[in-house]
Amino acid sequence: MVRKLKFHETKLLKKVDFINWEVDNNLHELKVLRRYRIEKREDYTRYNKLSRNVRELAGKIKDLNEKDSFRVTCTQQLLEKLYALGLIPTKQSLALTEKVTASSFCRRRLPSIMVKLRMAQNLKTAITFIEQGRILTLVWRLSLRFSLFEWPRRT
Repeated sequence: MVRKLKFHETKLLKKVDFINWEVDNNLHELKVLRRYRIEKREDYTRYNKLSRNVRELAGKIKDLNEKDSFRVTCTQQLLEKLYALGLIPTKQSLALTEKVTASSFCRRRLPSIMVKLRMAQNLKTAITFIEQGRILTLVWRLSLRFSLFEWPRRT
């Protein structure tokens, strides 16, 4: 139970909205946090930062000369790594890196994978299975690679 605000506190907080910050993409962020049942906001910001870094790196690679051998090797390495993480569906072109978002990292978390493999009916039950210890893992908030479980690879 929260105490009633005093007069001067209400005057100070009259124009402040704690739900919708204008500087943040708060509504979209809250929607993603609810959809993937992410408890810590820091996890989402970390995923967002990683996806931004991937897009920036891809942009820097695109700026290089197309015939440069360094660009070709960097492109292949980046696409291989993103494909191995399951963030892109194929290793065809560098344009797929523009579609890497924080949500694509959230889809690679263990509860989401459990729902996709039909080991759990929804995210809530998947998270309770993990928290109760029915699924043994060390850090389940991290994204999973393709090699950690049987997954039909899309080629």
